[in-house]
Amino acid sequence: MPNITILDQNTINKIAAGEVVERPASVVKELLENAIDAKATAVTVEIKEGGTTFIRITDNGCGIAREEVPLAFLRHSTSKIKSVEDLFTVSSLGFRGEALASIASVSQVELITKTSIGLTGTRYQIDGGEEKTLEEIGAPEGTTFIARNLFYNTPARKKFLKTPTTEGAHVAELVEKLALSHPEVSIRFIQNNQNKLHTSGNHNLKDIIYTVFGREIASNLLEISAKKPEISIQGYIGKPVIARGNRNYENYFINGRYIKSSVICRAIEEAYKPFMMQHKYPFTMLHFTIEPELLDINVHPTKMELRFRDGEMVYQMVYQAVASALAHKELIPEIELEKKKEESHQGLLGRKHEPAPEPFEQRRLMAMQQQAAAIETARVPTKEYSISPDLTSGFQKRLIPSQPPITQPQTVREPDDLLDNWLKPQEQVVAEVQPEEKPKQMDLFDGKLLEPKARSKHNLIGQLFDTYWLVEFNEQLYIIDQHAAHEKVLYEKTMATLKTREYTSQLVNPPIILTLNRNEEVLLKQHLKYFNEMGFEIEPFGGREYAVRGVPANLFSIAKKELLIEMIDSLSEEGSASNPDIIYERVASMSCKAAVKGGNRLSFAEANELIDQLLSLENPYACPHGRPTIISMSKYELEKKFKRIV
Repeated sequence: MPNITILDQNTINKIAAGEVVERPASVVKELLENAIDAKATAVTVEIKEGGTTFIRITDNGCGIAREEVPLAFLRHSTSKIKSVEDLFTVSSLGFRGEALASIASVSQVELITKTSIGLTGTRYQIDGGEEKTLEEIGAPEGTTFIARNLFYNTPARKKFLKTPTTEGAHVAELVEKLALSHPEVSIRFIQNNQNKLHTSGNHNLKDIIYTVFGREIASNLLEISAKKPEISIQGYIGKPVIARGNRNYENYFINGRYIKSSVICRAIEEAYKPFMMQHKYPFTMLHFTIEPELLDINVHPTKMELRFRDGEMVYQMVYQAVASALAHKELIPEIELEKKKEESHQGLLGRKHEPAPEPFEQRRLMAMQQQAAAIETARVPTKEYSISPDLTSGFQKRLIPSQPPITQPQTVREPDDLLDNWLKPQEQVVAEVQPEEKPKQMDLFDGKLLEPKARSKHNLIGQLFDTYWLVEFNEQLYIIDQHAAHEKVLYEKTMATLKTREYTSQLVNPPIILTLNRNEEVLLKQHLKYFNEMGFEIEPFGGREYAVRGVPANLFSIAKKELLIEMIDSLSEEGSASNPDIIYERVASMSCKAAVKGGNRLSFAEANELIDQLLSLENPYACPHGRPTIISMSKYELEKKFKRIV
């Protein structure tokens, strides 16, 4: 058996560095968090070659006293805690005292620091854990930390680093998160001598969201604010229209620390579930302030995870806060006919910018040329047309020549007025310089489509493709998917019936015979009492076969063998026999199969009845599967497409 020996300090430091320093982003994280803990109000992060050759963090914090500088690079030296009891009340971002020792053991480090009471600063150099110099130097108040040539003395670990571009992207993402977690700190990020990010430190979280994520995200936010004696939540969540296919945009911070929590994640996604399609995830930017004694953050080396003393209380508070922010909002996505040239978020590595507008003089010259051409055209007699309905061909129209109107020399005809001339051949059209109409964001709280008081102002135009209903209201064109809308109505009606126990059973003759495998049989037995309570009559039929002799009346037309087995199978994904809400939801989802399909023609009376039922729901904007029931298109977008607005 090999002999047991005690490792030397150099080996110990390098093993510890393997836990703390994984890549350049790990170094930046530790040093940037130290700067924030030092009460800095402005921090500059600079890297070169992805941080592999050069990292510099400069802050205006409190600095380090000269006699304490060498101590700061010893393992388990820290100013954040004094005893084990402090672990349960620590509120700083770092506290273990391993970061500087670990960084210094795998890089060449230079530290320049000065306190507010010191006459001069201190310069300290340490390479690979070995002290080189400690001397006085002129310096401003604060600390500058430089790390060069990461893993220069551990080439085996250096081989596992990615390209400078990839490592730089990790650093950029980290700096973004720390900037979002501390809007009170001005953070500047420089990569290869180029400014990539600069926040103002004005405490305005929405400004930073705009800077980091761009205009589309910032213009589709809902504010959240919730408070209890021991916990408070502040921040923003995104409307479902900006959902993403992964959880990268689910961000939440606890006491200024970026963390991952299955409790918070589950609460957020459950609150969004009625509003969002499956496999889509919301944008969230939430700041939690929680009493430190309610947390255990010493559960992971990177402090990315933590435990709550009362996870259920946190879950319920987050769920209620998000659900309340989403409720009673008109979440109808607005569709644009042409893509806007907006700034798109691509991290900090290259953003797209809108082209600069044309100079004023160039636009004025073009306008003058267009006006002169229009005046010249107006002097030439042209043949005009009026529209006459062809009663033999439905809504088709044919053009009939009419006499050109008498025009005055000052009359100007513009191409955009041609359609008006067809409709009103005897009216004279005089061009006027109209101010350009600019797009405006829908006021979601002024004249909602689905408010009962707005119902009388709806102009139901008709049905498109036997699937979509067109409604004009408040200078918007609304398009309603009849299948998704009916699914939502049936789902909510069934859920209400099940929860109030107001349902009836319909006998099935002959009975539906289900042949179940072992797992399906277990699931059925677990939930059988809930099936019976809801109007199902199911009894053993020998072996693993079961006879369904009765079903809820509202499911009679769709109760099929395959559908019933599919519903039973879906119960294996979640839940237990003690929670009837799961089976209620499955039965309600099953009721959606009875919804009117796309391609079925409805009468105006049926469409009006469907809209009436839809507007009575608390959340009418998405079907049970998360698809939108209604989309909108503005008058502005239509006029722009027809070149009535340039």
